[in-house]
Amino acid sequence: MKPPESPVPSTPSTPPADYRLLLPEGWFRILLDPGQRDKSVDALVERQFRGIDNAPHLKEELRGDLRRRAAKAYRSGGIELYLSLQAVGPFTIPASLLVTLAPLRHAEPLPPEDLARALAEDADAEDAGTPVPEVGVEELAAGTAVRVRRLAPQPGGAAPGAPDGDHASVSVEYHLPVPGTTAYLLLTFSTPLEPIADAMAGLFDAIAGSLTWTE
Repeated sequence: MKPPESPVPSTPSTPPADYRLLLPEGWFRILLDPGQRDKSVDALVERQFRGIDNAPHLKEELRGDLRRRAAKAYRSGGIELYLSLQAVGPFTIPASLLVTLAPLRHAEPLPPEDLARALAEDADAEDAGTPVPEVGVEELAAGTAVRVRRLAPQPGGAAPGAPDGDHASVSVEYHLPVPGTTAYLLLTFSTPLEPIADAMAGLFDAIAGSLTWTE
């Protein structure tokens, strides 16, 4: 992550050079830059099919799906995509984290409280049939952040490991101001496992809370 450079001399408000996140064991990182994307995807696919030689079609299907997903995330401004490969018994816990750098078109940094107010107003204007997201402001080690938790009904069957029937995906967003800039770093967590939404949200909160800026 390379935030915009600032002409301001080295001070506590100087933009950080990068960030660091602590992810649980079993999460895999895909770099979204076009020059690194395919290598990251290939490494994940080879890991998933290690010791399996009789499923070449499934292997290529997964490779193609991950490449399309990574390309779409990059077009949306994504920097890194993390996928959960954590397993409980025979089941993999599906979850993801997309890290995005979002420059804002403001002459001055936008306070998190103002961003939270704007997001809440947008939520009020959404369709009446859409669950209202939870919007709040929280203090993290990396600074004041806006937290948004959403529940989105999903068409089709339930995800693997989830009960049959109607289901919803759960997402938790963290909008963190990048020090010394007008940009925000957006962490978007998602899982299709609505029955354990609170437990997954707690995990997402812990990961977001581990973020630190580096020089």
